[in-house]
Amino acid sequence: MKQFKKMRTALIGCGMISKTYLENCCKRFNIFEMAGCSDIIPERSAARAQAYGIKQMTNEEIFADPSIELVINTTYQMSHYTVSKQALLSGKHVYSEKMMAVTFEQGKELDALAKERGLFMGCAPDTFMGAGLQTSRVLLDSGIIGTPVSANAIIVRGYHHERMRTEAEKRFAFCPGGGIIYDVGCYYLTALVNLLGPIRRVCGFSQTRDPGSRIYRHPANPLYGDVMTIETPNNTAGTLEFENGVLCVILTSSESVNVTNSFIIYGTEGKIVLNDPNTFGGPVYVQTKMGEAKEMPLTHAYTDNVRALGAADLAYAIRNGRAPRANAATALHTLEAALGIGESGETGRIYSMTTSAERAAPLEAGYIEYPEMVLDI
Repeated sequence: MKQFKKMRTALIGCGMISKTYLENCCKRFNIFEMAGCSDIIPERSAARAQAYGIKQMTNEEIFADPSIELVINTTYQMSHYTVSKQALLSGKHVYSEKMMAVTFEQGKELDALAKERGLFMGCAPDTFMGAGLQTSRVLLDSGIIGTPVSANAIIVRGYHHERMRTEAEKRFAFCPGGGIIYDVGCYYLTALVNLLGPIRRVCGFSQTRDPGSRIYRHPANPLYGDVMTIETPNNTAGTLEFENGVLCVILTSSESVNVTNSFIIYGTEGKIVLNDPNTFGGPVYVQTKMGEAKEMPLTHAYTDNVRALGAADLAYAIRNGRAPRANAATALHTLEAALGIGESGETGRIYSMTTSAERAAPLEAGYIEYPEMVLDI
């Protein structure tokens, strides 16, 4: 089996998702040598460092350490741009949580900076590399549903804003870059691009409903009773036209207590009902004109919560000199599409995409994961 030099890596941002990242980086993927972690709240980075036997560091220490090759950026959305830019300027490769930036201009700047410095940049979501969507890719490419012609992607959920206790929870749901189209819709957009290819045009509507009507209702919150400002769209409806002619309706809303997930690709000979793209596994169904929908056996590994898979793939890509699957081009393309839906609603015009992205190379089918293996992906 081919062996690789481990990649010395540091994580910045020790909030909720960092636990999953560190669990997988330290215990699952042998490509990483975790140097340390940092956070704006030192107590949080100290706790993570102790739990995983790594060094508590500051951002400045991470950027100044020449032995650290890769920075994993799991800060909150509005900090993704700043932290990723600092890491790139320090000569580090970067893998960022989604989305790569809050504005299209910031995203373009990061992409250009990485290319200018000869560095790799990757970005979540990486769930399209999981068993469910990799199986769907195999089925779609096999022609089992004929030629794909249309799709729908629907995610409706409540962010339970009245129970929020912390500023971090508010950032997650209601600050720029943290609304439903960016926070969850990006999973669908990324999956669609990796299944169907690049998007040509988008149109739609985007709303920020009742921005001044919500209040903090948790008694433990210091802001209890105060108005909660909502600064990001929470109800969007869009249509995507792909370069291959497929049309897709995408609806994202955080304004209902009823949770609805639907993700379907329709072809000339049938349809694929895909798993929730916010997960790595989940059932996949195919229905043809011959009969009822049937659950299909999964053809790939990774059915559990393996966030950091994209970061591991990025590390192998650096060592192999190939393109990473969860790459900056796709991240920028999906960011532009999400923002384009809003711009279309504001201008009343169809938005033509200025970026493009290729479908990522599929993972090898039939692969069985063993914890002790060094994954050659």
